[in-house]
Amino acid sequence: MLSCFSASSPYGMQKNGPEMTLATRIQLCFVLCLFGTMTALAQKGTRKDPSTQEQTQFAPGVVTVIPAAIQPEETFDGPLELQPFLTNYPQIAFGDSSGHPDGKPHFDPRSRTLVERAKAVIHRRTIFCFEFSFKPLRQIYIDIPRPDGRMQRKLVWYMVYRIRYRGGDFRPAVDKVAGADIYQRMESVRVDQRKFFPMFVLRDQVSGRQYLDRILPTARAKIKVREQISTALYNSVEISRVNIPFSDDNAAPGIWGVATWVDVDPNLDFVSVEVFGLTDAFKKVGDGKSADYKPKALQLNFYRPGDTVRQTEDLIRFGVPAFDNAQEQKYILDQYGLEERLDYRWLFR
Repeated sequence: MLSCFSASSPYGMQKNGPEMTLATRIQLCFVLCLFGTMTALAQKGTRKDPSTQEQTQFAPGVVTVIPAAIQPEETFDGPLELQPFLTNYPQIAFGDSSGHPDGKPHFDPRSRTLVERAKAVIHRRTIFCFEFSFKPLRQIYIDIPRPDGRMQRKLVWYMVYRIRYRGGDFRPAVDKVAGADIYQRMESVRVDQRKFFPMFVLRDQVSGRQYLDRILPTARAKIKVREQISTALYNSVEISRVNIPFSDDNAAPGIWGVATWVDVDPNLDFVSVEVFGLTDAFKKVGDGKSADYKPKALQLNFYRPGDTVRQTEDLIRFGVPAFDNAQEQKYILDQYGLEERLDYRWLFR
């Protein structure tokens, strides 16, 4: 590394002849390392996806921790018009036959009538979110039983993860003002335990092809040995039966699970894992019977700079790769459907 700096360097540093002395090179390397560290710290402070790294004794190695993310606007939906209610009960409307000319009430303002209030209904709810941690996305060859009872060797993609419930649920808080309910603030609440009903989708960002998590009984035992997990490891069905207890201890063991995929395209490069079930937040699109409810999911972005040869030796990196060239960086961001570099993001699918 020291010999890479010479008199022909564009930095134009020379001392005692055509080449720098060893002391000068060491000083230069120290300055560059210090500059790189300061730059990294500055970038970390402005990140929009604040994940962290930590060691865990229950599964040796480093896990990436994604904190719970709840937005206040997710605690309500509306104002919405209850059209089915208005259609099925036309008698609630004011009219001349009811002694109210022009459909106006005698004393209260028109906005206080049941008809008008049914045209602007706001649904409020409590929103929770789990903390999600995961180990690197990896591959392993495992013998999997076929429908005819015979075994078939397949390449399995898998991700070991940890779930913890840290509380901090959001609930709209009501205040009485002049006899009316006013919602202008949120309050943090929690329960003793919650359930996790997961669905893991491996998505090829280039082709758009999706791979659903598969339950592979023969794979879990080998993955547990390979990852040296000393606690119970659940698949996506078993973990839904486990109670996730509340804990504010940073050393809490949490509940561990594994997601597995098979028959994944070996040419895949830009890939994401979408995790559903971490939160009960959703987004309503449309009105009436055509309305669509999209759940909130966590999208983890990965980059696999490998090929079809010796796939188990490929290192699947977490995050969107960075390039100095703006055109190359834009191409990479387009593969993930992003406008800026995000290792992960929350979205509605």
